[in-house]
Amino acid sequence: MIALTAAEIAAATGGVLHADPSLLVSGPVVVDSRDVLPGGLFVALPGENVDGHDFAATAVDAGAALVLANRELRDGDRALPTVVVDDVEVALGELARTVLVRLREAALEPGGSDLRVIGVTGSVGKTTTKDLLAQLCGSVGPTIAPVRSFNNEIGLPLTVLRADEQTRFLVLEMGASGLGHLTYLTRIAPPDVAVVLVVGQAHIGEFGGIEAVAKAKAEIVEGLVPDGVAVLNADDLRVRAMADLAPGEVVLFGESSDAAVHARDVRLDRAGRARFTLVERTRDGEEAAEVELRLVGEHHVHNGLAAAAAARAVGLSVDEVAAGLTAADALSPHRMHVVDRPDGVTVVDDSYNANPDSMRAALKALAVLAGRDRRSVAVLGEMLELGPGSRDAHDQIGRLVVRLNISLTVVVGEGARAIRDGANHEGSWGDEVVLAEDLEAAGRFLEHELREGDVVLVKSSYGAGLWKLGDRLVGEAVS
Repeated sequence: MIALTAAEIAAATGGVLHADPSLLVSGPVVVDSRDVLPGGLFVALPGENVDGHDFAATAVDAGAALVLANRELRDGDRALPTVVVDDVEVALGELARTVLVRLREAALEPGGSDLRVIGVTGSVGKTTTKDLLAQLCGSVGPTIAPVRSFNNEIGLPLTVLRADEQTRFLVLEMGASGLGHLTYLTRIAPPDVAVVLVVGQAHIGEFGGIEAVAKAKAEIVEGLVPDGVAVLNADDLRVRAMADLAPGEVVLFGESSDAAVHARDVRLDRAGRARFTLVERTRDGEEAAEVELRLVGEHHVHNGLAAAAAARAVGLSVDEVAAGLTAADALSPHRMHVVDRPDGVTVVDDSYNANPDSMRAALKALAVLAGRDRRSVAVLGEMLELGPGSRDAHDQIGRLVVRLNISLTVVVGEGARAIRDGANHEGSWGDEVVLAEDLEAAGRFLEHELREGDVVLVKSSYGAGLWKLGDRLVGEAVS
């Protein structure tokens, strides 16, 4: 975070200061006392299971200069340096909003960084697109982007507060599980460029319907700065319609004939990685460059095009974008992470999250990876937050498994049972589909069943817990 006095932090958060007003806070802002560095700010978030206020003294002992809290704090006879606010989470957002305003003002000064903020949302592909953009932008200037999926009311402000006067690009992932969420996030960090990937069925149970999902995702476009650029998926009619809400330029990406940024001659190699010609149509014709993605799955072409369009909007050349996409790696764990084990089994760990769209994409990637000479094994768990259509959505995935000729499907948990039912209804027979009651049962089954040459996909919503099985299959420690 940029250096601020305790008085400035109190003013930004609307809090009451219980510390020396001139106290300088120059270290990082953290919510975990184990992450404290000297001179930083510890944000004492209350929680259902753990209350950050209980760790404030530990944070100060570790070097935190100041604590953001909802009450005065003492450690025995010692008063802890504190800014007291009514709502710690809201205050964290206000602090981030104030810091970003200052950074934007500084960026306009002679010699400033010309800071650009890019926001990414969508039902599928947010984190991968964010990771691609972070690497593209990072190749040409100092860039801040979220670790993992820091995309909510806590993660986004923490990401903003990592920026400083040298930051040229601030890439933000913006998640929503209800109306008004993106309005809140864009108030903290209004984007210069807003990317909308897909309006899909993720969290549809919480939204109450697909049109509500579209309305919620559109909030990122409405939250653009006055001359901001909307980067929209031309192939999704609900996303395309958001162009009417854009305050400035609209850039379309995708397969549609009028998409300014699109891919030509897409082909997959034996490992399921896409190669294509990146094309941008301009008023003077078109520019093109070759891309060879390192990411597994044809669906990543879509994410690559979104990242390319956003990167072009902040000034990267087509050649820089193509080179950056070719060099980009998968940064976040449990997202199409491919590991070749010593015993000849290939594990594709895509267990961080799942919805019908991402589940279909992962299964198609599995079929390509396995080809005709390797056995394909799908280990599938529940897709959460799908609402009344959940059973039908799982049933459809089961039917797709059969159509893709997946050799063996292990359905994990009662919540995913409809996957097995769908496969059976589509024509699966014998032992092609197995129902395991829990993670342990699935793990024991796979230990005895997997053999050299198998390609194994692990996929579910995070809350279903199959990421633990993914860790186990690739031999990593399960936390």
